[in-house]
Amino acid sequence: MNYNQDEFLICTIASLLETSRHVAVGMASPFPGSAALLVREETKNQIDGLRLSMIGGDANNPFTDGGRELFDCSGQGRIDTFFLGGVQIDGQANINLVGTGDYPKTDRRFPGSFGSAYMYFVVPKVILFRPEHTRRVFVPEVDFISAPGTSEDGVYRPGGPHALVTELCLMMFNRERKRFQLTSVHPGHTVEEIQDNTGFDFDIPETVPETLGPTDQRLRLLRTQISPEIAKTYPEFVARVFETTV
Repeated sequence: MNYNQDEFLICTIASLLETSRHVAVGMASPFPGSAALLVREETKNQIDGLRLSMIGGDANNPFTDGGRELFDCSGQGRIDTFFLGGVQIDGQANINLVGTGDYPKTDRRFPGSFGSAYMYFVVPKVILFRPEHTRRVFVPEVDFISAPGTSEDGVYRPGGPHALVTELCLMMFNRERKRFQLTSVHPGHTVEEIQDNTGFDFDIPETVPETLGPTDQRLRLLRTQISPEIAKTYPEFVARVFETTV
């Protein structure tokens, strides 16, 4: 069964959630939201099936007080997976959500950090998602650290970066080495292309596999059951990705 790039990325993210128990998805996150809904549907008949808290809109949002309840739940250790992105991301998994240029005189200003630093410290598995894979995004050092990817020894930190998903590849983060390692290359791309478009060094194993594409069963589920569900929160996203209006 043929699939488009967006469906591929959704299913790649979903593959990282198969051992998660409670996934939280923040605002403006249709790709992670779709992936989490997909895995929730696949595990709905299991005792330990995925639980999802999706902030933004009323659908699939169990909270009535927005971020404060999300932060409280995370601080209690009741959320094991969260997603973050960034205007810039560097090799130590630091993320910048504030702006580019010398702070405070930034060239461009963005919405800001909100609770990203807190979530980065307390949620055990934080998945970084940034579709655009260029040196503009993946820089040697971020201009402003909205949320640090690593901490000094002796700092209590149960949370931190787990993986990075982009339009070119999947990387995993080694917290001991404080470095990313290339895990797989998406179909149609190469290791050399990833190196050319990344502003920081990362580990490359001798053999790098190709990222697995979605199964036909997962695609059918995504198109028939998940697209109407995610459309309750992101109708324009569904119209674009699935070429339909729900």
